Amino acid sequence: MWNRQNGLIIVLSGPSGSGKTTVGRALCKAEPSLRLSISATTRPARASEVDGRDYYFMSPETFARRIAAGDFVEHAVYDGYQYGTLKSEVEFALQRREDVLLEIDVQGAEQVLKHYPQSVPIWILPPSWQALEARLRKRQTEPE
Repeated sequence: MWNRQNGLIIVLSGPSGSGKTTVGRALCKAEPSLRLSISATTRPARASEVDGRDYYFMSPETFARRIAAGDFVEHAVYDGYQYGTLKSEVEFALQRREDVLLEIDVQGAEQVLKHYPQSVPIWILPPSWQALEARLRKRQTEPE
């Protein structure tokens, strides 16, 4: 169970392309005691991604079993793939009295806040819809 003596959960949330990863990296660089939670996903790894560093890459079957076992504090479907935060990631950081940063979508953030109401939500929005579209097109990872 969470309490401030254990650590703080910071939930950085916003739409894909809003800048969550950029802001999260800057926060972790500025505050080395802040631990970035690694999410799990069923999507294939991108060329530069490493399992266990960027995501825990799982088969859809494994992900479904982990959901059924109650292993996730949050999970959601985005673009046909499952994404989620493992309870073990959050609890490990909290038990070590580390503050933990979750970079997740809005659906996931709502679930985390239900489980951990003392979490600190930070909502990220792109500067404009045009900027968001430009970022997503440049990234070339989402379908039209």
